[in-house]
Amino acid sequence: MLRAAATTLVALLTLGAAQAPVSDWQLVVLGIAQDAGIPHLSCRQPLCVSIRAGTRRAEKVSSLGLVNRTTGRAYIFDATPDFNAQVHALTGGTPPDGVFLTHAHIGHYTGLMYLGRESIGARAVPVYATDKMLEFLDTNGPWSQLVALGNIERRPIAPDRVLALSGEVRVTAFRVPHRDEFSDTVGYRIEGPRHSALFIPDIDRWEKWDRNIRELVDRVDYAFLDGTFASPGEVNRNIDEIPHPMMPRTRELVRGARGKLWFIHINHTNADIDAPDVVREGATFAM
Repeated sequence: MLRAAATTLVALLTLGAAQAPVSDWQLVVLGIAQDAGIPHLSCRQPLCVSIRAGTRRAEKVSSLGLVNRTTGRAYIFDATPDFNAQVHALTGGTPPDGVFLTHAHIGHYTGLMYLGRESIGARAVPVYATDKMLEFLDTNGPWSQLVALGNIERRPIAPDRVLALSGEVRVTAFRVPHRDEFSDTVGYRIEGPRHSALFIPDIDRWEKWDRNIRELVDRVDYAFLDGTFASPGEVNRNIDEIPHPMMPRTRELVRGARGKLWFIHINHTNADIDAPDVVREGATFAM
């Protein structure tokens, strides 16, 4: 009787495990800074001074990693100037299974250089981007060499069309308004087996967009949004030339939404860098 009961218990446990598998997908924050990193060149802000003095760590450029800790599959969102260190942090140094690009500003694609012949001479690393972004890579050196030598493999993405990865993860790009000198700009919705996330590191003011940011945040678990500036007076430039949404306005717009707001893409001038809703490098989120 004891043996029969034990057999039944094992069968029930096995059935339960089969019906409710635990996902091993995780979203990892690989950097939180604006394109030029922190400390910024020529920066005399207390933040930069403290980092140079060794009393605070430097901040890598804004990027997210998506990794399955069991299978080892890994994807990176944006190829930053810190790409080398970020890949090491995510995979131990193995090239990712794919790179998703948002646009052609220096903090978001230049890390692709580490896949070229001067570095590892990678073979056919998939790079997911819009047609316009891929055209920029095709027609401008040294990026065109990555294509010609087969270091990267072009993977066009169509905005608002779901892309399935590994049967468990889905990624959807959507266009956002931004300073599109060389390409268009997209954000991403990332869906895992259990949770979903929004990644919009760069956008102009929310009012310029034809979508409702609160509604989008209400449909995800985590929202990683443009936190470049906290106030318009923190830079000595015309803010209309760099019209990122101010953090207080973003907080106001998404207040009460289901998704947890996390600011990313923080400028070195931003006095809110230590606010509790600024995400931290190394933070990990179940997907």
